[in-house]
Amino acid sequence: MRIAETVTFGGSALDRAAQLRGTSDELKIRETACSIVMWRGKPLIAGDQLMRLPLDHPALDDAAPDMVFLGLEGDAPVFAADLSGWTPEGLDTETLGAFLDPTEQVHPAVADGVFAEIRAVMTRLSPRDAELAATAKAIMGWHLSHRFCARCGAESGFAMGGWQRDCAACGGHHFPRTDPVVIMLITHGNAVLVGRSPGWPEGMYSLLAGFVEPGEPIEAAVRREVFEEAGIRVGKVSYLSSQPWPFPASLMFGCAGEALNTDITIDPTEIEDAVWVSREDMALAFAGNHPTILPARKGAIAHFLLEAWLADKLDD
Repeated sequence: MRIAETVTFGGSALDRAAQLRGTSDELKIRETACSIVMWRGKPLIAGDQLMRLPLDHPALDDAAPDMVFLGLEGDAPVFAADLSGWTPEGLDTETLGAFLDPTEQVHPAVADGVFAEIRAVMTRLSPRDAELAATAKAIMGWHLSHRFCARCGAESGFAMGGWQRDCAACGGHHFPRTDPVVIMLITHGNAVLVGRSPGWPEGMYSLLAGFVEPGEPIEAAVRREVFEEAGIRVGKVSYLSSQPWPFPASLMFGCAGEALNTDITIDPTEIEDAVWVSREDMALAFAGNHPTILPARKGAIAHFLLEAWLADKLDD
């Protein structure tokens, strides 16, 4: 496995068993069948592990009737159950939907587990657990936002183990969407270009990123986004690594690009600031010793790419 495949949410080789999605109801009767559990996008974990509950566990009495079939672990079918309809006692609604929700919720039937924000635990989970949690969060988010048929407006129904929605009114079939995003390690000599968005933790800088537009190659998206956000022209572009990013459902294409100029002109509607940071200063930031700059959050592909750049391992 290349180092590029070890990024968070990637590299676990989950057997998604797509050929079995049409028979997911039959898979539920297997004795080995189990479910991970999500509450409003938060996975149920115990320590550093994603919990897997038997399908007759009492906590699943509060789950939505439809479960997403995630794949097989050996001969064990793994599903994802949604407990978002359950309301914990003393719920602090002000933190829900925040960039990083620090609260944890405990279901009375699972005293040894907590529902925790994926961003807070993603680096603690094993590659398999991280992939399962990310997949469940993304596809459940899709079901929540795509309840109605895009062709006729009628409410569509859960199908194919959760990997499809069918419209009984017009016969339309709808499939989960993934939004392609480019994220760019733009360098000029010994320096890398980083920026920050409003609302981020004070001092945090990350790589520039943006959505790929319809009909646009990845390389063109890199050049367009960097110029739009920072006024920097980019020459050679190369692909480095990818990362599923379930916030809500993106696929990040990590790329390297060579800057043709260094004068920064930011678009304040896109980003709050952008700066060139030398390799030495970025190393200080990663060590926690830089006076003004914090690196991208660990677990994000930006952190992964910057770390590889500092170690000269981009091509491994």
